[in-house]
Amino acid sequence: MDMFDQIAEMGHERVLVCSNPEVGLRAIIAVHSTVLGPGLGGVRMWPFKSFEEAMTDVLRLSRGMTYKAAAAGLNLGGGKAVIIGDPKLDKSEALFRAFGRYVESLDGLYITAEDVGTDMEDMEVILTESQWVTGKSPVRGGSGDPSPVTAHGVLQGIKAAVRWHYGNPDLSGRSVAIQGLGSVGYHLAEYLEAEGAKLLGCDIDRERVARARDDLGLEPVPLDDILEVECDVLAPCALGAILDNSTIPRLRCQIVAGAANNQMANEDRDGRTLFERGILYAPDFMINAGGLINVYNELGGEYNRERALRMTRTIYLNLMRAFEVSKAESVPTNEAADRVAEERIATIGRLGSRHWGRFISPEAPAAAR
Repeated sequence: MDMFDQIAEMGHERVLVCSNPEVGLRAIIAVHSTVLGPGLGGVRMWPFKSFEEAMTDVLRLSRGMTYKAAAAGLNLGGGKAVIIGDPKLDKSEALFRAFGRYVESLDGLYITAEDVGTDMEDMEVILTESQWVTGKSPVRGGSGDPSPVTAHGVLQGIKAAVRWHYGNPDLSGRSVAIQGLGSVGYHLAEYLEAEGAKLLGCDIDRERVARARDDLGLEPVPLDDILEVECDVLAPCALGAILDNSTIPRLRCQIVAGAANNQMANEDRDGRTLFERGILYAPDFMINAGGLINVYNELGGEYNRERALRMTRTIYLNLMRAFEVSKAESVPTNEAADRVAEERIATIGRLGSRHWGRFISPEAPAAAR
């Protein structure tokens, strides 16, 4: 498909190609929608094989951010950026400052954050050139490590799914198999252990598994067996595309609810297969919205962790809404989640356009608006 046709088909408002050969910058910023607010999304640094591959990735990711923000009830649109390069070899102050100038040129239509291949230190460099940066360190009024808030949101989603499937959100005695015990997965295990859940899990890092076993009573499961272990809830918190036509028939869980992005290899096909098997799926862009909620709380004032955690509790209600739509319209839950997001975008869109260059948090004092 022609690149312009691809952009038009996905409905992007603006795509900015960023180039500065002197510092090695080759980047793309994609703003999918600003109907609900400025497009917020991280900047991914990755050694893409081609410009076309990078463009496809940034268009897909920015569109996904629109749906994530809309479904979470945030006053944000969808945006994303990619920098073509190896994060282990090609990072420099000049590169990120040059990128920051492109971010600033959009005057608030796009707000950046960390993503795969970038971190808080990189955001600090971008901040020297642009005010439109989140994921800053606490000393700069930022949120620091977002993983506890992301995990807290996943916990709310698991409770909603358990409530819908079993009639009670109580996790005491429920078995949860966690695939991936990294930052988010381990924090999720801590939350679940406090709720009295029975923990099973795996990770490519044996030390993480041993730590969870010793500190939280987690039962280790071999990597190759985690998708087939008998449990109430399977919580993917590592790789994407783990649910496909070969793995779904082997699942022995009642619920799939985890933090990983893009858990299904093919959303239309795999969402339908899960639905027909009677396995309740918590759409990933709804349940893992805690990270976005976290950086959203950096906007318009001083970051407050308690406020961010409080806002993640809305994930419970948002998922219940998606489950209700799924039941009422006899559609897979991932399709229902899309409809919930699209309905909110369409409704607010009827109010007309607004310039987001001077975005202020909805929790800011009225006098500041």
